[in-house]
Amino acid sequence: MSADASVGVMPAPLIFETMGTVVTLVTNVPLDDATADAVKAAFSALDDRFSLYKPESEASQVGHGRVGVRTASADYQEVYWAAVKWSEDTDRAFTPHRPDGVIDLSGVVKARGIQAAADALAAHGHTDWCLNAGGDVLVAGAQASGEPWVVGIVDPDDRTVLWTQFATGPGRLAVATSGVQERGEHVWRMAADDTFSQVSVAAADIETADVLATAILAGGVTTLQLMQEKYDIDVLACGFDGRVWASPVFLAE
Repeated sequence: MSADASVGVMPAPLIFETMGTVVTLVTNVPLDDATADAVKAAFSALDDRFSLYKPESEASQVGHGRVGVRTASADYQEVYWAAVKWSEDTDRAFTPHRPDGVIDLSGVVKARGIQAAADALAAHGHTDWCLNAGGDVLVAGAQASGEPWVVGIVDPDDRTVLWTQFATGPGRLAVATSGVQERGEHVWRMAADDTFSQVSVAAADIETADVLATAILAGGVTTLQLMQEKYDIDVLACGFDGRVWASPVFLAE
């Protein structure tokens, strides 16, 4: 029997590698080839332009100073100035400017790839799906059972153990997690000490969730408090010393 959500059997997920991570897309109804290709293309188009691991990309040219930001393409400039705005809004806890002087827009680009894939799914008529790109999750609709999509958050000290789960819903369609266990110290910390080892943020959109997870990881408790005052988000953060900061929704049984 073929996979069919109508009889309780979920279609096989679409899994592929892009942007240096693995993307997993779960849908209630099977994807046709055109939709799968459109989802992949949404990521690859941004990766081709913004990857610093591709010497020929525009991001490599600008990031290393061979091309100026103001002479870059309109697409590049739009993402760059969006990242600068996020930097201003987070009191520089999030920044596109690395200490070595390289411009790195990856903190915005992956989220935009996820959203572009979501737009492709909508354009092809898909209304119920869960998209996970390296631990950053965006959902639409509900599971075939009618239950909300549930996002698992792994234990910051043991990547094989599920720490908690988050049930998505209106205003909370995106969950992003930033931590040091898998990628090491990949953010430039502002806090006086390394307060957080892992931060998860739930928000209405994936860019807000992703950027603020990175900002709070970098900025520590002060940034966490500021972002909760400025944005409609839920946060789950774990300190290196084992302390936990959690919005009430994460404490619910």
